[in-house]
Amino acid sequence: MISVVIPTLNSAATLAATLESLIPAAVQGLVREVVIVDGGSGDETLTIADGFGAVTIAGGPMRANRLTAGAQQARFSWLLFIDPDCVLDHGWDREVGQHISKIEDGDRPPSAAVFRYGLDDIGFEPRATEMLARWSSAIFGLSHAEQGLLIPRTLYTEVGGFKPYPMLEDIDLTRRIGRRRLMRLRATALTSAARHRQQGYINRAMRYYGSIGLYALNVPMNRIACLLGPTPKQAQSI
Repeated sequence: MISVVIPTLNSAATLAATLESLIPAAVQGLVREVVIVDGGSGDETLTIADGFGAVTIAGGPMRANRLTAGAQQARFSWLLFIDPDCVLDHGWDREVGQHISKIEDGDRPPSAAVFRYGLDDIGFEPRATEMLARWSSAIFGLSHAEQGLLIPRTLYTEVGGFKPYPMLEDIDLTRRIGRRRLMRLRATALTSAARHRQQGYINRAMRYYGSIGLYALNVPMNRIACLLGPTPKQAQSI
């Protein structure tokens, strides 16, 4: 029923935990395959993926292109895009299963869904970061890459999939999906906070929300990348 697509690049430190969180759904038959699209890892990423029985394909260095390649490789009617440093909350599969059933039974119009955003760190800064992400999501109707994206293949195709942008491909896609077709699940996607600690919470937030502001002003993506440098998620690819 669900093809999970994970774009990786030197993700060995966190990938195993991400894949382990998918096991209960795989046992139930909800998750039918996991597609790992790798950007040229030099660590044990592909060995870990192979150990979990995932399908692995090569992708380019740009995250948007890896996501597109994964969607093209996927064989099932629902796509779940998640990052290799996200662990899905216990019980996520029940909520996702209910969402899919309501749509396939005709009780809910075709729509995508995202998880709640969480960071695996303690203290004021991670909680403030989570709150800011949730406020921006509620106010602007957009979602962040770390929230994952569950979407029917038909809707993904209808809105045109991921555009080959150097950054903000997740924001752009959820904008085209639209607020009315984007559900917010109660289950959490818990993201590693390692890069937040390394680069600084405030610095990452300023870059990320600054890039979203420029995007809202219709500044070209390549220009945004030149002005602000990589967004927090894009920074994983350099």
